[in-house]
Amino acid sequence: MSQEINKQVKTRLHPRNKNRERYDLQALIQAIPELKNHVKPSKQGSDSIDFANPRAVKLLNQALLHHYYGIEKWDFPDENLCPPIPGRADYLHHMADLLAENNDGIIPTGDRVTCLDVGVGASCIYPIIGVTEYDWQFIGCDVNSKSLESAQQIIDSNPQLENKISCRLQNNPKSIFRGILERDEKIDLSICNPPFHSSKKEAQKGSRRKIKNLSGKREKTPTLNFSGINNELIYFGGEYQFIINMIKESEFIGKNCLWFTTLVSKQSNVERIYKLLDKTDIFQLKTIAMGTGNKSSRIVAWTFLSSEERQAWGQKRWQ
Repeated sequence: MSQEINKQVKTRLHPRNKNRERYDLQALIQAIPELKNHVKPSKQGSDSIDFANPRAVKLLNQALLHHYYGIEKWDFPDENLCPPIPGRADYLHHMADLLAENNDGIIPTGDRVTCLDVGVGASCIYPIIGVTEYDWQFIGCDVNSKSLESAQQIIDSNPQLENKISCRLQNNPKSIFRGILERDEKIDLSICNPPFHSSKKEAQKGSRRKIKNLSGKREKTPTLNFSGINNELIYFGGEYQFIINMIKESEFIGKNCLWFTTLVSKQSNVERIYKLLDKTDIFQLKTIAMGTGNKSSRIVAWTFLSSEERQAWGQKRWQ
């Protein structure tokens, strides 16, 4: 097994990310006029969004999708996780670069590429960005049927997404890939933003810390500015256990997927994940560092295909 680890934490977003520079608030307000009600001066004196307010965060993301990605209708229940658009886009841009490595440096686009989003959620955010940026096909799976209903409604409401995204229900909450992919079904990429916390208590503690950082206020029962229901935020054993289960299941379909990938938010989990992958029959492991502002995270990617098999994969499916 070969391993590539990019240890440099990027303080700026991916070069192709549409939100690398400061938000153009006037353009965003023009896209979603209600956003104007949630603009206030920052500590530095410049206009900014009230990021401690869940409504403000949702409106900002609606405006970003409308202005930069052409998505006019994007809504879902307030109880569901509201994802930060720039960070989600960064994940997909790095994945496009990863696929290009097996396509003579050219990013494969169009319906030749199929990506599985594990835990697509009610917002359907990864497929939306992947379709509008690269015209990829997506399979979005989730354990929550209501989240899938919401995702499907978003797909049906935006013509550019129709026939590009397939929603599939995971009936077994203990499974990742089993029950979602057919036995001989091939995908080019799997992506995942795993549940972060191991318990409701841990989730509330994290929320209190985030609210204090954003607003300076201490709250015993804070409202999450990015919201999120239990299955989106909480998994028994937390992020680490979810990823461990994913790695174990990936062995059974190893030759049917070019790259398995996942976000790893907690640095403390990385070495333990490496140890399991080192015991798994994979050919290559990559770690791609990401950074937005003061926050750093990373994508861990692994493949069960040899260098020759990966090259043949690209030639057969994309060229």
